[in-house]
Amino acid sequence: MTGTRIAALGHYQPAKVLTNEDLAALVDTSDEWIRSRVGIRTRHVAGPDEPVDEMAAHAGAKALAAAGLAPGDIDLVLVATSTAIDRSPNTAARVAARLGMDAPATLDLNVVCAGFTHALATADHAVRAGSARRALVIGADKMTEITDWTDRTTCVLVGDGAGAAVVEASDTPGIGPVLWGSVPQMGHAVRIEGTPPRFAQEGQAVYRWATTQLPPIARRVCERAGIAPEDLGAVVLHQANLRIIEPVAAKIGAVNAVIARDVTESGNTSAASIPMALSKLVERGDVPSGAPALLFGFGGNLSYAGQVIHCP
Repeated sequence: MTGTRIAALGHYQPAKVLTNEDLAALVDTSDEWIRSRVGIRTRHVAGPDEPVDEMAAHAGAKALAAAGLAPGDIDLVLVATSTAIDRSPNTAARVAARLGMDAPATLDLNVVCAGFTHALATADHAVRAGSARRALVIGADKMTEITDWTDRTTCVLVGDGAGAAVVEASDTPGIGPVLWGSVPQMGHAVRIEGTPPRFAQEGQAVYRWATTQLPPIARRVCERAGIAPEDLGAVVLHQANLRIIEPVAAKIGAVNAVIARDVTESGNTSAASIPMALSKLVERGDVPSGAPALLFGFGGNLSYAGQVIHCP
């Protein structure tokens, strides 16, 4: 057994930007209504010819380049997504093909908004156990493809994108123990169901659960990593809603941390939100290399997963 670390990050967003004013022309809403309730200003929208695996491959290629690695250096590809349309080949296999990889293991994980932190934990376990040498972990979702654009309560939330991390063995552990779980009896509160599939949620129930039940769980994540919340350099929560992110971050007690607020410009990108927000923080230099960061995903299935990592 050995430790692991995130060697590098990368992210990708489609070029098309949808503003609150654009949405106001589609449904009964306004910039003020959206900002006051969820804090979102803009979101990126993928075109019909830009599938989930293409966005994932772009983010993965950037992470590989940042790590100074070739595609052949990866022997495990994990893609967290809940919006891939085809069942087979899975998204991870298509990403591996796009990147020209040789013979990696390829797995998709569907834990919706907590998908990336579940996938990161899975990669950590695989590398520490010796069943993989180096993993490419990606969160990618095309939420706009499963959105009801006549429902103003959900269509104002979503965006598309992908974020990626290279995970490798390390003598100094850089990925802390995961704390994960779910509330299956409340799984109906966030849904992607039907034919064609459509995203729906019980907003008030999710808000109450997130703001009351998740902060003590997030503090336990810090305890498992042996770090006090006030010593965190960054907090990267699932970018669901600024009105959830800010109170949850405050209740965690990370008084000195940079709080990721990428939701304001990207919307809710589900499994992509945490790696994309973290990649942007690191790229801008908002958090220094080696700084401890709490990653905490939550949402669909009312699942959650979190770990403290050290920034590349």
